[in-house]
Amino acid sequence: MNYKRTYIPMNGYTKLCEIGKSSLKYLEFGIIELTYNQQIEFDTNEMETAFILLGGQADFVFDDIKYEMVGKRRTVFEGKAHAVYVPRRKKVTIKSPWNVKIAVCQTPCNKDTTHALVTPSDIISSTLGKPTWKRNTDFIISDTTPSKRLYVGEAFVYPGNWAGFPPHKHDADNMPEEGIAEEIYYYLFDPPQGFGIQRSYSKGEFDEAYVIESDTLVEFPKGYHTTVGAPGYNFYFLWAMAGDHKGFYR
Repeated sequence: MNYKRTYIPMNGYTKLCEIGKSSLKYLEFGIIELTYNQQIEFDTNEMETAFILLGGQADFVFDDIKYEMVGKRRTVFEGKAHAVYVPRRKKVTIKSPWNVKIAVCQTPCNKDTTHALVTPSDIISSTLGKPTWKRNTDFIISDTTPSKRLYVGEAFVYPGNWAGFPPHKHDADNMPEEGIAEEIYYYLFDPPQGFGIQRSYSKGEFDEAYVIESDTLVEFPKGYHTTVGAPGYNFYFLWAMAGDHKGFYR
């Protein structure tokens, strides 16, 4: 099965991963792009939902909650993220005062939760790995947010370095060392012509290697995975995980 998907930038909401139409059973992902003064209505249905501002600003309104002018950076390479976490069964109006690009991460949730606005001061940052496999990671939807299963962050990989190395997986119930969780990576490069390689494999089942570029997404329903960027390019990926044990596994 092909676990790679490519986002073609377009106005409105584009769903890239949908339960029942992808390899994933617990995780959905899409991109919202709005232009000046445009708005969209988004129903979270039975999903807890994280809106990660990749670039630009937006207002988020649901129930009696108003989060206005959320977001400051123009691109992911210009600072830490802003994000809005919204519980299930909410109808959210999202409006952009100029332009905005938003990553939408969702997973089914059978409990009511509270909403949250995540600002750069709320984000926990950590440097992971060692030379040649080193990256800076920002934890956005994490232990400090009210999500039940969703865990989301951003990785900034040193040019020419590996990430998620040695190859790791999260498909065995062996807490606290490893938990069962699905994951996606959504990639961006600076300059935008950058590229890298993503390898995913599970012995006796599949072994895939993909060329990754800006707006490439790879699903990880199971198996080992690791990725490397070409030298000379700033290399970013948004990662989103969903599992029965909320947490970060490497």
